[in-house]
Amino acid sequence: MTQVTDHGGGVRSIRVPIPDNPLGTTLVHLVDTDLGPVLIDTGWDDPASWDALAAGLTACGVSVAEVHGVVITHHHPDHHGLSGKVREASGAWIAMHALDTAIVRRTRENRPDRWFSYMADKLASSGAPEEHVALLRAARTARLSTGLPAFAPALPDREIVPGELLDLAGRRLRAIWTPGHTPGHVCLHLEETHPAALPGNGRLFSGDHLLPKITPHIGLYEDPDDATVADPLGDYLDALERVGRLNPAEVLPAHQHAFTDAPGRVRELLAHHEDRLTGLLALLSTPLTSWQLAERMEWNRPWGQIPFTSRNIAVSEAEAHVRRLVKLGRAEAVTGSDPVTYVAL
Repeated sequence: MTQVTDHGGGVRSIRVPIPDNPLGTTLVHLVDTDLGPVLIDTGWDDPASWDALAAGLTACGVSVAEVHGVVITHHHPDHHGLSGKVREASGAWIAMHALDTAIVRRTRENRPDRWFSYMADKLASSGAPEEHVALLRAARTARLSTGLPAFAPALPDREIVPGELLDLAGRRLRAIWTPGHTPGHVCLHLEETHPAALPGNGRLFSGDHLLPKITPHIGLYEDPDDATVADPLGDYLDALERVGRLNPAEVLPAHQHAFTDAPGRVRELLAHHEDRLTGLLALLSTPLTSWQLAERMEWNRPWGQIPFTSRNIAVSEAEAHVRRLVKLGRAEAVTGSDPVTYVAL
């Protein structure tokens, strides 16, 4: 597979591998500006990923040391992981939406004991069996006893403000807030004529918000310091509709490949989630916990084959969907249930 793709108009993408992940690669986009190259996302913090990024930049005729800035679509490690190393090598600035910067800051505070306790409590309240929660408690104990180093992603030094143009000399790149996958996820609209004159409005760097063949994970916005009951799926669906109305000529996502017909893809994703909500309503003809819902939902493999960490993600996605049903008045929590069960209305 070609490591570098030239999309024309001073935009290229570099395939940066993600270790041990079925997604395979992150598409790191390189945008030429009058003050030097700017990266959109950076890839996973791994030696092989770093080597691939450096080699891809070299193939584009630049070095890591020449990178002027880094724009991050969201805080996940396959997007933000190498940002710190790029900044160390080049002095580049790093920009991110304030809500995801807050997550990075919280992660850097290194409070593993509180985090593991919080997640264990969340799983227990979702109806997870004790043997599953016990694995998380064991992981917490092991981490504390071995003194594993803290995960410390780079703290951004610039804020991406939704609706505003980023400070990129010679380019028109506007930030669009698209929460759902993360609270501060942004897409980036290149408000310039498409180099191949494709019909539509410029190009869209879509991060994980809009992908050509898969749907991004929509789970809960986990924050031990915030008791707000968020509606991440509702946030995501609203943002999808806004992106569809934008009608970019081409979408440059962070995974898979570039594609056209963003409104058509948006319609597919909206229909997918409506079908999933309808399916959950059928399951909720009798009261179920979020864990029981996750066990019964359709995934890319049978529940019995889903590993521990992926089950946690699945339960988070199940709860995000049931929260949406509650907000729409199509389901409700059963009064007095512990762990909480939900039932269709």
